[in-house]
Amino acid sequence: MKVLRLKPGKERSLLRRHPWIFDAAIAKGGGDAGETVRVESHDGRFLAWAAYSPASKIRARAWSFDEKQRIDAPFFIARCASAVGARALFGIESDGVRLVHGEADGLPGLIVDRYGDTLVAQFGSAGVERWKSVLADALLQATGLTRLYERSDASGREREGLPPVTGWLRGEGPTELSIREHGWQLTLDIATGHKTGYYLDQRDSRGRFARLAAQRRFARVLNCYCYTGGFTVAAASGLASVGALAGAELVSVDSSLPALERARSHLALNGLDGARTEFLDADVNATLRRFIDEGRQFDVIVLDPPKFAPTVAHAERAARAYKDINRLAFKLLPPGGVLLTFSCSGGISADLFHKIVASAGLDAGVDGYIAERLGAAPDHPMTIEFPEGEYLKGLVVVRKP
Repeated sequence: MKVLRLKPGKERSLLRRHPWIFDAAIAKGGGDAGETVRVESHDGRFLAWAAYSPASKIRARAWSFDEKQRIDAPFFIARCASAVGARALFGIESDGVRLVHGEADGLPGLIVDRYGDTLVAQFGSAGVERWKSVLADALLQATGLTRLYERSDASGREREGLPPVTGWLRGEGPTELSIREHGWQLTLDIATGHKTGYYLDQRDSRGRFARLAAQRRFARVLNCYCYTGGFTVAAASGLASVGALAGAELVSVDSSLPALERARSHLALNGLDGARTEFLDADVNATLRRFIDEGRQFDVIVLDPPKFAPTVAHAERAARAYKDINRLAFKLLPPGGVLLTFSCSGGISADLFHKIVASAGLDAGVDGYIAERLGAAPDHPMTIEFPEGEYLKGLVVVRKP
């Protein structure tokens, strides 16, 4: 068994059971891509079994902190079964569910989503790539399904020195699928959609938005970076439930025409065609500025942009981008208006995001109450030992009268 020996003092994070070992912490040792190595402190004490990644700044990811643990096929079968079984704890009423959430489920680099009778997996680290075949079979065994599509085309694979890979890994079938969420029917394409096909992490926030729309009876709704219209469907559903959809104005903005076409189809699919729905194939920043110039206002605005800061190194540039769009949105809110604003950037902490939104409000001359804090749905868990799992942050801000 190959050994990684750490520098003095670099064992502290592993003693807290944090699974990442950065290249700067290693004094000597190595291995092949994905190979299991023994990680030791500078004085030779066992710390963890980990998967080695020679190309990544995260040079190793811990599988287990138990010296007696064997990292073999039964280990991965048990981990997959445990992750799948844990989802029953969360009471999720949808057939679109995240089954494996990387480090939080003890499988660093592996993401697995279930859409009906189909699994979609992203193998994002050298360790899970090495065990891909075993993991694929284990996932099907744990779920009783027969189809698994691979979407290992996220940018993180480049940092692991791995090429993008997509296609059927087990079984085959159509890539155009549909799921149920909060009583709505939604469609996706697992071959071309963002992430594994859809943003399951925003499921609970979409449900909360539908209830908020029903309570507040918003007459003017703006959904920015709308993708395939999840928040648009939520708003329309909430308004329809109280008979307020017919007179409401719903504007959805995205720079992807295919996504907008699917968003429009989602309203029709759920019988939510309002007379005043608008889908804009446009840049969000430019659109917000144009709306300000036109003197338009909206009772509620959703800002759910893409990942501006994948790592802490990108945080400063991302902070400027987040501040700009939030500043513009604040200018479009009347007193009492509501802003739902999100960051899915791992490099932006919840505290920093709060400060960015506060600074945007100050520049816009707007103060607001933070009515709620939102995060990823519970099947995208953050654990005590891995706080980096809290990548999705959201604030519900009500502009002060």
